[in-house]
Parts: sequence; C-alpha cells; structure tokens
Amino acid sequence: MLNSKLSLGTVQFGLDYGVTNQSGQVAIDEVRGILDFAKQNNIKTLDTAPLYGNSEKVLGEIGVDDYQIITKTTFLKDDDDEVVNNFYKSLENLNIGQAEGLLIHNINDIENKQFDTLFKKLYALKERNLVKKIGFSTYTPEQVVFLLANFDFDLIQVPFNVFDTRLVDNGLLRELKDKGVEIHVRSVFLQGLLLDFDSLGDYFSSWEDKFEDYQKMVKDSGFSLLEYALNFVLNIEEIDKVLVGVNNNKQLIEIVEASQKIVDNSLLPFSINDINLLNPSLWK
Repeated sequence: MLNSKLSLGTVQFGLDYGVTNQSGQVAIDEVRGILDFAKQNNIKTLDTAPLYGNSEKVLGEIGVDDYQIITKTTFLKDDDDEVVNNFYKSLENLNIGQAEGLLIHNINDIENKQFDTLFKKLYALKERNLVKKIGFSTYTPEQVVFLLANFDFDLIQVPFNVFDTRLVDNGLLRELKDKGVEIHVRSVFLQGLLLDFDSLGDYFSSWEDKFEDYQKMVKDSGFSLLEYALNFVLNIEEIDKVLVGVNNNKQLIEIVEASQKIVDNSLLPFSINDINLLNPSLWK
C-alpha cells in the first residue's frame, strides 16, 4: 500500500507558501480536517520546522500525539547551544515529549562550523530519547556527498521529482540506502509547478517548450499531471517517504486517490538539468 510512503508537509499551515498557491495560509479548522483525513488514510508522518511560521504551534494546538513528527533546527548564528534550546521550544510548541526526527535545516551550518561539535548536539538529544532519528535537510547532490563522507546519520530529506532525478542518476539514493539511511523526499510537485503550467510567470518562459513536451508525454501515458508526478516518485524503490503539501483537504483527497492508481514501473523521468528551475529559492 503506497499510502504508507506518503508524509504530510506543514509549511502551508504556518506560511503562505507555493508558487501556485492562491489561497494563503491554511486556516486552523481546515488543518484539523486535513490531519483527520491523513490519519484515516495511513499518513502518519508530519514534517515541520520552526522556520515554517507558526506551523508548530498550530499542530500543538490541534494535538499530534498520534503522528510521527519530523522537525528541524533553526538557522544558526553564533552559539551551537541554539540547537538544543530551539529544539526544546519546538517540543513545547508541538506539545510532544519526543520527536521522530530532527534535521539540521541549513547545511551551511555544518559546512561553516566545526561540524563534529554541532552534530554531537543532535546526537546528545537522541541519547536522551528526545528524538529517535537525526540527520539533515539538503538541497544539492554535492551536499549529500559531503554528508556521506563525514557523518553517520539516520535520516535525510532531499529534493526529488520527475524533473530532478540527479540523486538516482548519480547513484546517491542507492548509496544512502546501502548505508541504512532513511530517505524522505520533498519538492515532488516542485512547489505546484508540475501540477499547473498555466499560472506561471515570465521567469519560467525559457522552459516553455520543455514544459509542453512533458505535458504531451504525460497525456500520452493516460495519467493526469498529479498521478504521473506522484507515482513516478512513489515507485522509486530507495525512497521511504514522499512529502506532500496541501492547502486544503480536497487536495489531500486527490493526492491519496492518485497514490492508489495502479501503475507499473514504466513511468519515465523528464530530467531537466537546470538548477535555475530545480531550486525554487532561485526563482524570481
């Protein structure tokens, strides 16, 4: 049952997020409905962070004891003890005693500091049973290479989608899995771009021909844009969790229904090797 691979992102619960988002931050009553439907459909992992506005507080107010919570560090300034103090604050906001996972949110915090010291802070939290798994949220294959060379960690979150298959192409997903790392992927819809090519701004005009070719490929496959983008990622063997974000319960219902589509492993990637498209932080 592929639903068990789905996890729910919560950035929309605390911020106005996503290139195609027309509705703004999700209202708390809508969040309750989303979480209820998620639980009913075997979606038990929630991904959040202190940097996602008031997402953690919203989740804590509703109550998330029945879910596995992945949270992250804040971006660090001068004091490594921020890791510990801010994690305690996350537990308080979430109203939980233990997190499923804690990820270093900004890999530059590792690369720019004495990384052994910083990672030991996370390990100490794990030793005290305040978190089950520790790891990293990454943005590039180069960061994954760096982490594999320097750390033993439990969990990693990486961007991956039908346009961005670099981690399969270069064998890094397999290397992570061979080392026993749990792999969560985000950006499976590329902030909604892969679901709606009609609402994009001028920044994306240089890829219009590729977008048209991709949409034709999907149409010829007999799948919808949602079904293709989602099931392409769900069917990657090495991936443990596929992170999806929604603005309302209707969207989550559509995702769950799409995940139940019977597909084989014939869904093809449509790789676009252009960091200016693949990294939403560079979008203008």
